[in-house]
Amino acid sequence: MKRAYYEATLIKFLQSSEDEILGELARNNQYTLEDLQRNAWMAQVQILQQGLNQFKDYPTAHIALEYSVPRMGKRVDVIVFLNGIVFVLEFKVGDKDYKRYAVDQVVGYSLDLKNFHNASHHLTIVPILIATAAPEQHNNIRKYEDDVYYPIKCNRRNYSAYIGAVIKQAKQNTNISAKDWIDSPYKPTPNIIEAAQALYAGHQVEDISRSDASAFNLKLTAQSIFDIVDSSKANGYKSICFVTGVPGAGKTLAGLNIANKRYTEKNGEHAVFLSGNVPLVSVLQEALARDAVDRAKAKQKPIKKSAALSEAKTFIQNIHHFRDEYLSNETPPSETVAIFDEAQRAWTLEQTQKFMQKKRNILDFDQSEPEFLISVLDRHESWAVIVCLIGNGQEIHTGEAGISEWFASVNKSFNHWHIYVSEQLDNTQYNMCKEATITTKPGLHLSVPIRSYRSEKVSAFVHALLEENAIEAKAIFNEIENYPIVITRDITQAKRWINSHARAEERTGIIASSSGGRLKPYGINVKEKIDPQAWFLNDKYDVRSSNFLELIATEFDIQGLELDWACVAWDADLRHAATGWEYKNFMGTAWRNVNNTVRQNYLLNSYRVLLTRARQGMVIFVPEGDVDNIDETRRPEFYDSIYNYLLACGITEI
Repeated sequence: MKRAYYEATLIKFLQSSEDEILGELARNNQYTLEDLQRNAWMAQVQILQQGLNQFKDYPTAHIALEYSVPRMGKRVDVIVFLNGIVFVLEFKVGDKDYKRYAVDQVVGYSLDLKNFHNASHHLTIVPILIATAAPEQHNNIRKYEDDVYYPIKCNRRNYSAYIGAVIKQAKQNTNISAKDWIDSPYKPTPNIIEAAQALYAGHQVEDISRSDASAFNLKLTAQSIFDIVDSSKANGYKSICFVTGVPGAGKTLAGLNIANKRYTEKNGEHAVFLSGNVPLVSVLQEALARDAVDRAKAKQKPIKKSAALSEAKTFIQNIHHFRDEYLSNETPPSETVAIFDEAQRAWTLEQTQKFMQKKRNILDFDQSEPEFLISVLDRHESWAVIVCLIGNGQEIHTGEAGISEWFASVNKSFNHWHIYVSEQLDNTQYNMCKEATITTKPGLHLSVPIRSYRSEKVSAFVHALLEENAIEAKAIFNEIENYPIVITRDITQAKRWINSHARAEERTGIIASSSGGRLKPYGINVKEKIDPQAWFLNDKYDVRSSNFLELIATEFDIQGLELDWACVAWDADLRHAATGWEYKNFMGTAWRNVNNTVRQNYLLNSYRVLLTRARQGMVIFVPEGDVDNIDETRRPEFYDSIYNYLLACGITEI
């Protein structure tokens, strides 16, 4: 697919007729060309040919119309390339004012190019909104530190004057040609919501991966699974695959990719992505439905939201709903390929029995969750494949069984299943399966972190910090580039910092530990439940959205999801002392010690989740406590030790 519907040297564009340009646009347009779109293109071409004539003698001048932004699944109206400066033009033909959403749109396109288009990393990017019938507005021409300019708002008459003004002051680069810029690879890193939407809409995983290494890694993992599925199907046996990976390597993305590729009921196949992470499931289902409605509308083939949501729910399902469906239904499931996300979080026998007794009135249930889930797929007479996505270090729920329970279940009841593992998996965990066929495959391990496109060292820094290795943490912190991590004692300052860094539609939010019971005096109430769909998906002008910085998400709300910029509020539930971490839980009117080592690990992992949610940067808010010493639950020494330790790890004060 061509990157742009139309692209040419500026001089060729200026010398071409409207019909020639419109013909090229129409030929490359993949949708039905309506009169409204045709008229908009005609107006744009006329305005561009009138205003850009003064730049025709620039040797590298180039223009592209309907330029694809793959990660966002959208197209920029116009790119003008002049002396190594990239002008991003968004037209609103006929608009009489400058709408906020349109400003965010053109800035979003510019940031996407800056961050993910190889040749644009070190170039000046200038977002310009052209509301053709709007009154002239004075713009202060200024830029951010990354050489992306503040949005310029223009009408059809004065936009070229602002282009000329920017050229006089902006950093230029005449060493790069327009062809090199056009042909440069685009290496995006979508968040999990964008990735799910892109895959569901038909994009390839390599189109939405940040680097050649990560794309290859994800492609190799997918191919390994597909080979296992094809072999199981052809030879009539059942297989269970364990996919491991370093933190942030894209295990969930890999699972969604596999489910999407095999999401079909043709040829006796049907794949499903299953997760016990309720917020993740509900957010992804809603995101897919909204995106499907928008895409259908763009194609002039509208569909109902309810129908889109119903379809999304067959692709991504809550694992507990899947489990409950087959408690009373003893038939084989329609799915022959099941991908279990965060499979290590499946419940132990004890936790499953408690749930079945209290919630389902089943008194004699005798299977752990992994054993029961395998038994459901085992109902197929011929073949089936289970894919277990395994993450480590983020267990935060009581009763999570871990990976060993899956192997124990195979050993107990399903030795006829074939087991596939990566070479990185500790063989002591699966050696118990003495009768099963066990095969190691290198493609089942994801080794390249892709979550934070700004820095791959953030996970290592957080690990060292939580392991109380301040010296190592500081050394790693000093190697982190383009990913600010700062700290403050003032929540107002924290909000101001996060808002000053976020641009366009970048997602911000305040997150805190669910046991952070004494953050309420600072307006941070972790007990108030959020609507995950509104918090993660609604725009920044909606008071329910994360960007409004009013409603707080906990580790349970945000695990598996991401923000661009996060404010992590750190309460006295996890304190630092000379002897190490002190684990607390606020109950009633006082802090209580957490002495159980498992619960201590849950609390530590809660902060691991919180500290690894931001894609671009974060501010950590540590309260000063009650300096008047009236409130015994917020004594300053509770918080000072935390603050001083984080400073020792290298984090910068603001």
